[in-house]
Amino acid sequence: SLTLSVMFTSLLNVRQAISIERQLIDLLETYIEHESERLEDIKRFYAKVSDLHSEVYSGPSASMANPLVAFTLIKRLQSEWVNLVYSNEAQENTQALRSGYEEVEEEEGYFPKLEDLQGAAKGLMRLQDVYSLQVGSLVRGQFKRINNGNLIDIYSPIISIPLSGDDCFLVGKVAYEQEDYYHSVQWLEESVRLFRGAGGEWSPENEGTLEDALDHLAFSHFKTGNVSYALSLSQELLNYDPMNRRVSKNIEMYERLLVEYPPLPSAHTELKRPKTTYLRTRNTYERLCQTQGTQPRHYENPRLFCDYFTNDSPGLLLQPIRREVLSLQPYVVLYHRFISDSEAKSIQDVAQTGLRRSVVASGEKQATAEYRISKSAWLKETAHPIIGRLDQRITMLTGLNVQPPYAEYLQVVNYGIGGHYEPHFDHATSASSPLFRLNTGNRVATFMIYLSSVDAGGSTAFIHANFSVPVVENAALFWWNLHKNGQGDGDTLHAGCPVLVGDKWVANKWIHEYGQEFQRRCSPNPEE
Repeated sequence: SLTLSVMFTSLLNVRQAISIERQLIDLLETYIEHESERLEDIKRFYAKVSDLHSEVYSGPSASMANPLVAFTLIKRLQSEWVNLVYSNEAQENTQALRSGYEEVEEEEGYFPKLEDLQGAAKGLMRLQDVYSLQVGSLVRGQFKRINNGNLIDIYSPIISIPLSGDDCFLVGKVAYEQEDYYHSVQWLEESVRLFRGAGGEWSPENEGTLEDALDHLAFSHFKTGNVSYALSLSQELLNYDPMNRRVSKNIEMYERLLVEYPPLPSAHTELKRPKTTYLRTRNTYERLCQTQGTQPRHYENPRLFCDYFTNDSPGLLLQPIRREVLSLQPYVVLYHRFISDSEAKSIQDVAQTGLRRSVVASGEKQATAEYRISKSAWLKETAHPIIGRLDQRITMLTGLNVQPPYAEYLQVVNYGIGGHYEPHFDHATSASSPLFRLNTGNRVATFMIYLSSVDAGGSTAFIHANFSVPVVENAALFWWNLHKNGQGDGDTLHAGCPVLVGDKWVANKWIHEYGQEFQRRCSPNPEE
């Protein structure tokens, strides 16, 4: 079976987890049937003995003189009650369920680990931030944003899946353990609300309880400076757990702090988002993800246009490709219907077995990173005939040599829960970058193919150029990464916005400098 390590980084793996749970549902159904039969047997025994006590033993004493009545009473007390009370049937049913579970786990090779749960929780918080989603709406299974005090729909799912108090507790706990109290407060507030609404009743599948949520929420509020609320939550918690010395000490501390530093009547504690590595461009990045930037429309800038393009290539004369010039600086072009549905599906199928957690350049090495959540596979031309045909098509459109080592192998990427790639350059910005191992220079151009559609999110945002491109199924995006003098083009700083809803697949072809001499034919501004 396919390696599912780090499940949250690829939606393909999440889809495969559905089949795992279907097997577990079948196991649980069998367990319930066996347990129901066992309980029916117990109920039958109970009814038989109860009837004897109400109809026979409470009647005339003569009935007790009946040797058959006496024999069956003695037999029950000596044998039947013992067999019932000390029966192993319940343990055998439980053991069968556990053995079946372990068998499925072994056969599938991978069950979600704690890292997956934490990664999925971080994905939800990322979507909350980038798309300004209201947590209360998310918890109800809706995707809404607050805009000028009004709630507006970002996306309306066909089926709404509400979250439980325990679901919210786990998201809040992930934030809490990272000392991210901005998110922990919001998610734990929802957890406490839902646990209270359920009357504080515990369910066997839950990890958290109302007491756990109150405990974490109280300390989160304390860390954000809201001491009075931390105190009231801790007092509520102490009602449930009066012997908890730690909570009692916290209450004493909060009371002392409120005496020493009484809050101002007008004081309002505003939650602050945690800092990130891309803080300088965060506002622009998120605005471009939420909208489609402020790029001029074609009617506003006549130098931006759509046409049917052949690049004077004989292979395209009878079947030109629809070209849409999106930007001149940097030069970015969208080629519509570059690939067919069947070709896109074939590439996804071929890539599946090779998908691994995507990495980024880290000095001279490569490493996984929080700012890139996806899985990728590298496909050589020999992997499938379609790869060679795509290479030929790219060459016809761009006039560039895409054969290794003058270009990298085709990289196929599948994004995960809230999958994204924060602002970055495709070209190397350091002389020690592993990109130079091919000895064919830097990445001069990027050719990115959209292999799927998405329901919401997932745009490609060009930060400094101030525009973004939504996912267009089967289209391809092309841009130059370097100026003609070989220097990196700072305006190509771009990001893959988080996928809000959908399964995003792309294929990247990175073309290098060497082997492209006299080939740069498709840029409209040769004076650059």
